Amino acid sequence: MSEKRDTQSGLVVSAHSADFVWRAGGAIALHVQQGYQMHIVCLSYGERGESAKLWRKGNVTEAAVKETRQQEAQHAAELLGATIEFFDLGDYPLRADEKILLRLADVYRRVQPHFVLTHPMQDPYNYDHPLAFNLAMEARIIAQAEGYRPGEKVLEAPPVYCFEPHQPEQCNWKPDVLLNISEVWERKYAAIQCMRGQEHLWEYYTRVALQRGVQAKRNIGITSHKAISHAEGFQSIYPRVTEKLA
Repeated sequence: MSEKRDTQSGLVVSAHSADFVWRAGGAIALHVQQGYQMHIVCLSYGERGESAKLWRKGNVTEAAVKETRQQEAQHAAELLGATIEFFDLGDYPLRADEKILLRLADVYRRVQPHFVLTHPMQDPYNYDHPLAFNLAMEARIIAQAEGYRPGEKVLEAPPVYCFEPHQPEQCNWKPDVLLNISEVWERKYAAIQCMRGQEHLWEYYTRVALQRGVQAKRNIGITSHKAISHAEGFQSIYPRVTEKLA
């Protein structure tokens, strides 16, 4: 495996301002606890398709919805211990041009992540999600290129993990990594509760974490004394290079 750099970091590319909380909040909090500097990029606030509760209040503007969503995401990131930035690329539809692609490549160069978390490559229920995946993957490739902004430190080859979509079977998503987030679950749930515009998902993603926790416990072996109650699932994109399989 490649030699570790002095400052460990991770990058999360989230299509909407709540996606990183539901799907990777535990991974973020756990790695912060381990000394990683975690950074989140929210491509959109989710102001149209993922803010129904806010719109149902009536007499509200899109700008006001965006502001609320940003405050929720900012608070959640702070609770998880991560830094966050917002690209504000719109929602339903989310769109990105070459300028945005290079902006994300610059984030890769700045953060120099040891791993990347983002959406799966398919999601027939939300086209913003595969767009975020493609943007994250292409920006990663550009950031690795010696000819892009010569003289800067190029990105190495951070592994990419796709976090769990809302309906995994329909997205051809199959986890090959189960991350034990038991010790940071309370912090993740506190971040979940920041997302008041989508309160209907709080219980759903609690059940997901419990289910993945059961699966993680079973896969680690019944003789293990390691306590696992909650977990997050991820699907890796690239093979892991190692000299030891155990």
